[in-house]
Amino acid sequence: MKILAIETSCDETGAALVEGQKTETGFIFKQLGNAALNSQAKLHAEYGGVYPNLARREHEKNLPIILEQALQQTEGSEIDAIAVTQGPGLEPALWAGIMFAEALAKEKNLPLIPTNHMEGHLVSSLVQDGKMENVQLPVLGLLISGGHTEYVLMKNWFEYEVIGETQDDAVGEAFDKVARMLGLPYPGGPEISKLAEHARSGGENSSVKLPRPMIHDKNLNVSFSGLKTAVLYMLRDAGGIHTLSAGQVAAIALEFENAVGDIFISKTRRALEETDAKTFVIGGGVAANKYLRARLVKFLEDEFPNVEMRLPELSITGDNAVMIAEAALARALSGIDDVAKEPVRAYSNRFSILPPK
Repeated sequence: MKILAIETSCDETGAALVEGQKTETGFIFKQLGNAALNSQAKLHAEYGGVYPNLARREHEKNLPIILEQALQQTEGSEIDAIAVTQGPGLEPALWAGIMFAEALAKEKNLPLIPTNHMEGHLVSSLVQDGKMENVQLPVLGLLISGGHTEYVLMKNWFEYEVIGETQDDAVGEAFDKVARMLGLPYPGGPEISKLAEHARSGGENSSVKLPRPMIHDKNLNVSFSGLKTAVLYMLRDAGGIHTLSAGQVAAIALEFENAVGDIFISKTRRALEETDAKTFVIGGGVAANKYLRARLVKFLEDEFPNVEMRLPELSITGDNAVMIAEAALARALSGIDDVAKEPVRAYSNRFSILPPK
């Protein structure tokens, strides 16, 4: 089965044609042609974050170009269905992709499959070298991005339960906001990580201390607003960012990243103990953070050696169309009929794979 996927949940315009087949132990996926992706990050940098209506206009402009790029070198490949990100995401951006996909499906007389963005992150994180096989259930997923931070449990295939989530800011949002306070460019997550890595390699053991909100709470929820506010107060008490040396700014970046790591280690430990998960995955843009990846890998090796950890390839941690195709293929090949029977509606903030009410 071949699915052409369209992704426009935020500021990345993506299209990809992926072939999938079911095996005795899972699924095999093969990308056909190019996985075309256009990032708007530079355009949104002057706003310090994503400007929704600008994102929509850029998607509308770029989708025909991206589609052409994705279908290069795929002549003769018959497409069986079109998948499109329905949500969660920024509604103006989502609508651009949905309207484009609906028109394309009508033109080519193909079924349209609305697909959950977060399920795409989770499913694609289970794929290793094009194969999603021998997955041990239950699966515990930590989905971390600019818009989401949640622990998701999959006891049975494609049945999800959100067992913990942020009570305020998503972790990627917190990275970006703290980076802005420190005078770093957007997107801020990679910039904080660069500073933190430099400080860590130089022997800095964090000369500043920040709180770890909710780290001892007996639940799986997290909070990052207090951590962000602590950085704000620290800068205010110092007289502003302009009074700090480059080394002091790096020390704050290091302590912020350390605090985030401590929170996720603590909550992941509790989640694994409570769920008896056999597989642990991380997904989303923040899953590209080298420090968090390394800490979580070592943590599982040391404390939960019988739990398999699957890391997404760095190329698919951010928003992309390949993950949307893989999620749609896995469901369709399992006999789940997600084909749209009525016009698709965008939804902004919801993991559930059920249609929005």
